[in-house]
Amino acid sequence: MANIKFVQENQEVVAADGANLRLKALENGIALYKLYGKMMNCGGYGQCGTCIVQIAEGMENLSPRTPVENRKLKKKPENYRLACQTLVNGPVSVVTKPK
Repeated sequence: MANIKFVQENQEVVAADGANLRLKALENGIALYKLYGKMMNCGGYGQCGTCIVQIAEGMENLSPRTPVENRKLKKKPENYRLACQTLVNGPVSVVTKPK
C-alpha cells in the first residue's frame, strides 16, 4: 500500500501499489488543475501537461519519468511530474499546482 500525502491540502490518501497519481487525486477531491487546466485538460493522456505536480518526498517510490514527461517537463526540475503519467509504489508527498 502507498500513502500519498497532498501537502497543501493537508490530506493523506491510501492507494494500492501501482496506482495512478492523477486518478487518486481526483477520486479524493484534490484539485490538480489551475483554471486553464480545468478547461483544457486532456483527460489523463499526458498531452496537455496541465497536471504538473512537485514531489516533495518519495521520488524513489514513483515510476520513472515517461518519454511524454521528458518532453513536457524538459525545462522543469527533476522532482516535477505529470500526475497522469505517474504510478505510486510507496509513500510520497505531493505539492499540487507548483509555481
